[in-house]
Amino acid sequence: MLVLVCYDVSTETKAGRRRLRRVARVCEGIGQRVQKSVFECQLDIAKFEALERELLSEIDPKTDCLRLYRIPATRGFEVLEHGAFIAVDFDAPLVL
Repeated sequence: MLVLVCYDVSTETKAGRRRLRRVARVCEGIGQRVQKSVFECQLDIAKFEALERELLSEIDPKTDCLRLYRIPATRGFEVLEHGAFIAVDFDAPLVL
């Protein structure tokens, strides 16, 4: 399934800036950044649950916001892109 990870981490303190870097690092390791605090990830349910646990361990729920959108691969689903971003097609053959 496609998972959209969106976060807003408070950076008013040094600890907040560290949390932001850690959350971004977790997301960069599993998906592709499509906006500054938005990532697209292709995951199965086990990897989704592991990602959720890892991100929840990094954020401060009193000051930060984390949203995870699970988008099932159903017929008719599409993403419309506009602008300079070029997405990676996870289903295409990998060319090295």
